[in-house]
Amino acid sequence: MRQPLRWRRRYFFIVAPLIFCLGILLADRLWPLPLSQANPARVVVAADGTPLWRFADENGIWRYPVTLNDVSPRYLEALINYEDRWFWEHPGINPLSILRAAGQDLLSGKVVSGGSTLTMQVARLLDPHPRTFGGKIRQVWRALQLEWHLSKEQILTLYLNRAPFGGTLQGVGAASWVYLGKSPEHLSYAEAALLAVLPQAPSRLRPDRWPERAQAARDKVLLRMAEQAVWEPQQVKESLEEPVWLTTRQMPQLAPLLSRYLVNRSDAQKITTTIDAPLQRQLEELALNWKAQLPARSSLAMLVVDHTTMEVRGWVGSADINDQSRFGHVDMVTAIRSPGSVLKPFVYGLALDDGLIHPTSLLQDVPRRFGDYRPGNFDTGFHGPVSMSEALVRSLNLPAVQVLEAYGPKRFAAQLRNVGLDLRFPANSEPNLSLILGGGGARLDQLVAAYSAFARHGRAAHLRLQPDQPLLERPLMSAGAAWIIRRVLAGEAQPQPDATLPAVVPLAWKTGTSYGYRDAWAIGINPRYLIGIWTGRPDSTPVAGQFGLGSAVPLLNQVNNMLQATSAVQQARLPVDPRPATVSAGEICWPGGQTLALGDSNCRRRLSGWLLDDSQPPTLDAQGQEGVQGSRKLVWLDEQGKRVAADCPNATRHIISLWPLPLEPWLPVSERRAARLPAVSEQCPPQQKDEVTPLLLLGVREGAILKRLPGELSLVLRLSTQGGQGDRWWFLNGEPMSEKQNGIALNLDKPGKYQVLVLDEAGQIAAAHFTLQ
Repeated sequence: MRQPLRWRRRYFFIVAPLIFCLGILLADRLWPLPLSQANPARVVVAADGTPLWRFADENGIWRYPVTLNDVSPRYLEALINYEDRWFWEHPGINPLSILRAAGQDLLSGKVVSGGSTLTMQVARLLDPHPRTFGGKIRQVWRALQLEWHLSKEQILTLYLNRAPFGGTLQGVGAASWVYLGKSPEHLSYAEAALLAVLPQAPSRLRPDRWPERAQAARDKVLLRMAEQAVWEPQQVKESLEEPVWLTTRQMPQLAPLLSRYLVNRSDAQKITTTIDAPLQRQLEELALNWKAQLPARSSLAMLVVDHTTMEVRGWVGSADINDQSRFGHVDMVTAIRSPGSVLKPFVYGLALDDGLIHPTSLLQDVPRRFGDYRPGNFDTGFHGPVSMSEALVRSLNLPAVQVLEAYGPKRFAAQLRNVGLDLRFPANSEPNLSLILGGGGARLDQLVAAYSAFARHGRAAHLRLQPDQPLLERPLMSAGAAWIIRRVLAGEAQPQPDATLPAVVPLAWKTGTSYGYRDAWAIGINPRYLIGIWTGRPDSTPVAGQFGLGSAVPLLNQVNNMLQATSAVQQARLPVDPRPATVSAGEICWPGGQTLALGDSNCRRRLSGWLLDDSQPPTLDAQGQEGVQGSRKLVWLDEQGKRVAADCPNATRHIISLWPLPLEPWLPVSERRAARLPAVSEQCPPQQKDEVTPLLLLGVREGAILKRLPGELSLVLRLSTQGGQGDRWWFLNGEPMSEKQNGIALNLDKPGKYQVLVLDEAGQIAAAHFTLQ
């Protein structure tokens, strides 16, 4: 009987530990550590770590995640030496501490200390349990699990981020920012001691409610640090004299719409941005102050980007996120809106590289029709002959359409899309000439990013919202074209010697106004920053009287002044933009658009401007309109200087530069074709007839629907013509009118469909159909 008993004992001592280990493994699998959360607390922070906006978890708790390196060593010293001196040595529980705490509790008849290690406190934070014997066993089990699965550094990091600090605050990071207004990395000795003791009784020791209690608890920690020789006695003495001073308790409330934008694109609990917190605060205050000047239900958006790094430094998506009457929850930085005229600098820059124009090229600001599309200018007038620089500065529409027509709207949209500016068009439609005047949709952030090409030597870069984002850029235009466009927008279109040309470019800016006054834009480039401004109604309702120059530029100037208010040292470090070697000064002549010698009769007006690669393309023709092409006319003259046919005796060949025909009404009589071309010889006249200025009908558009004013029985419609030759004959629904002059006033009193037609002496016809309701 003894032999089997001996074997049973041996079997027991072999199998029992194995069963125990298997039981531990099974328990670990059945009740794993609850380390993850379904909806964790998240925070978005500025570049310097300042919390911008927090997103609480399902229990309303918010945290500011930190690592051991993000926290002051003073805090770690106070925490470990006050709470758990043997933290780095024990296996999760400290039997001596538990026995000591139990003895103190029995002798005093009350709970004096709990004997819990930091690991046990983390276990209770991860898996809350009742303060019973069974709860204590559960806590010990969780503590052992923590030590088994995690390192000491990981356990301590969990404590730093889960310890309660009163109210909805958890973690030393959130407590430091809310109570002290600073990063936990920069705590003083007194502040470190205060934050080390608060989790012992967060509700009873809250320094914003009970500063005396908090200070007494803090002093207890400071004295313990002196007793244990952790800190110098003199340092502790000085810290004891410090009162508990707190900043105004305030939850993070900056950049809410940017924070929402980033949180929807990231799973991180702490999202670090490139935002400059003080600047963001100034911009939001400016937006609130500006709100009173906006029309009802209108909002605004502001974007500030450092174009040297493409870091977004300020992002304001609405005038006031709490103002629902202004759709404050809608982020207008990322909303798709009609860009108005802010695309014009791009088409001129690309056309410079393509050799279509130069900055002093002669463009035509005259009425034109492109199929059913008949654009006009913002001021409803036309200015005749203008240079590219003047057309850009004055934001004239017809010259921009003329250049886009030559460059190609599809090609233009593709170039912008290649660098990240994805223009949106209605379904089943393609880019057309209207896109240069806002006939598409664009986002403010993408527009501002594309404008970086003018500050980054022709390379457009994507915005960087987070420090770890790489700098991505693509070429859009040459460095020379970008430099010229930026100087024109900055008011420096006239060439200057390098000695007097400012190396630091002043504010360059462009405005835009969408159709119906729905959107007002201003985009600026100062020596360091890109500034994007939008104002309007988020619901796309027209706002009468709202336009880029009047509504957006004043706000742009305020933001620019805010950014320029820097020290003299910072001003001295502003980026410079020297003239590229490909850009030179030159003089060209109108109407030909090229350099001519002094005294040349074909130089009717001499202009100076910047040239790219010394390119002097001839005056750009306006396509698709009869009689518009050809500013250089070949004529044959006889010995008397009269025009003759090429095969006439003694005929000599001559080239005469003529102004484009559509410009005739804006030219002095001496510059018009009738005065510039020699008289025709009666003996041997040329075979071809002279071209005439195209006839255009002004005052009504094709397909227009007109309405009489309330209470009026009739409508007076005033019509006029542009161009043409000689007398005019007018017809209404085929019936001739008595007037033979440039304009006519129609008194219409019967609703219905009408056709008005005008005929000139050259046989040209202009007509329009319209409806009167």
